[in-house]
Amino acid sequence: MTKTDPVLTVHRHTHPSGATVLGATGELDHHTAGALLGALDELRLTRTDGLVIDLTGLSYCDSTGITVLVTAHHRAEQAGYPLALAGLGPDLRQMFHTVGLDQIFTFHDDLDHAVDALGS
Repeated sequence: MTKTDPVLTVHRHTHPSGATVLGATGELDHHTAGALLGALDELRLTRTDGLVIDLTGLSYCDSTGITVLVTAHHRAEQAGYPLALAGLGPDLRQMFHTVGLDQIFTFHDDLDHAVDALGS
């Protein structure tokens, strides 16, 4: 059995609320983190837009992936726009709690809950 390189697909769309959504599907690790970081680099958000990173399709995340998410948080904070994470599976949610990401992010069960939270 041969191991294939990890794959991460990042797609961007605008939610009907106006929030920008970045969906990440696959494995977010040191091989693939550049795809999400590149998508973050391309964003030109305003204070009213808001950003949701939808991780519903994420199957794996290592420390490099965590660093990218923390980078997203810092950029959002500096620019003054709201950021939410959506759709973490139970294993990743537990790991994110263990490493303390629950101290900087609020995790939302799905995209709609995350978008609603941006408006709060």
